[in-house]
Amino acid sequence: MNITVINGTEKHGVTYRLKEIFLSEFRDKANITEYYLPKACPSFCTGCTNCILKGESTCKDADKIRSIDKSLLEADLIVMTSPAYVFHATGAMKTFLDHFAYRWLPHRPAPEMFGKRAFILTQCLGQGAKSAAKDMKDSLSWWGISKIEVFTGALMSDIVWEKLSEKKQSQLTRKVKRLSRKFAQIDYTKPAHTNLITKVKFSFCRVMQKSLHKSDPEYLDGQYWSHQGWLDNIRPWK
Repeated sequence: MNITVINGTEKHGVTYRLKEIFLSEFRDKANITEYYLPKACPSFCTGCTNCILKGESTCKDADKIRSIDKSLLEADLIVMTSPAYVFHATGAMKTFLDHFAYRWLPHRPAPEMFGKRAFILTQCLGQGAKSAAKDMKDSLSWWGISKIEVFTGALMSDIVWEKLSEKKQSQLTRKVKRLSRKFAQIDYTKPAHTNLITKVKFSFCRVMQKSLHKSDPEYLDGQYWSHQGWLDNIRPWK
């Protein structure tokens, strides 16, 4: 199986330690490709909308985005990690997600995404882990992924792994290992179930794209939906 990991920071802190614990169950049975932000995606999205209107190849950062996109599409499991910075995912993670606006359901979602599974890992000192996880989950779900598991770790004493009590380290390790074993037992030859919420969002976007394609046959998103057969009876989860 293939696993693609998007790390929201290059720092090897608590989030990194927990991610390594999660991946330990897969080291001998999966091809793991990791990207560390901002190194893997250092430039901000400028909001030029070229990726949406003219195609993703016209993005100024297309060379980097194309490589990551290929890895995401080939992955059986997508892992996203980020510590919480001021109640949200890191700026580097937000920059990364902004580059994939064209993959959202209202535009050109990849059919491969609808059968994928994802795991989000985040932690913080006190509050903020849930809102940080939501930043990542919003994009994953709007890419078409239904099966998304979230781990949020609230650290009340320190944000340095070595300074955490042995009890806290053990507690976090047990929780993450439990989730790791759960994901390791999945049969990845079978696509994940597409839930009702995703299907409803897809249906609304389909109505919109059908109208846009009718009024402007040259519109890129409408052409994409038509080519996929989604404006007719084909669905990406069948």
